[in-house]
Amino acid sequence: MATDEVNPKAYPLADPELTKKILDLVQQSVNYKQIRKGANEATKTLNRGISEFIVMAADTEPLEILLHLPLLCEDKNDPYVFVRSKEALGRACGVSRPVIACSVTSNEGSQLKPQIQTLQNSIERLLI
Repeated sequence: MATDEVNPKAYPLADPELTKKILDLVQQSVNYKQIRKGANEATKTLNRGISEFIVMAADTEPLEILLHLPLLCEDKNDPYVFVRSKEALGRACGVSRPVIACSVTSNEGSQLKPQIQTLQNSIERLLI
């Protein structure tokens, strides 16, 4: 599969501008300890109801290992979005490994609340 081709199942895919905003926020959530890395951890945050939104990497191989997350997000009414690169997602998560999924978690009184809200709205608009 060519690198610029994205699996059509990776929907909704953030455009470069939104991707930058998402990765910036992910990076900030790391500082505030409001991030869970990995598909399993993301699944746990959804089940516990502490997820603000889920970010997944569209270049995950095979993508199927992530595709339970959008279903779960829809059950829980949580926004979710794909970014193109697991490398970029890993960097945003502050690790040197690729990260295929992460969850930004809620934290009462967090300073990120307004940014998270804005981003949730942008992500929800993609899903319409």
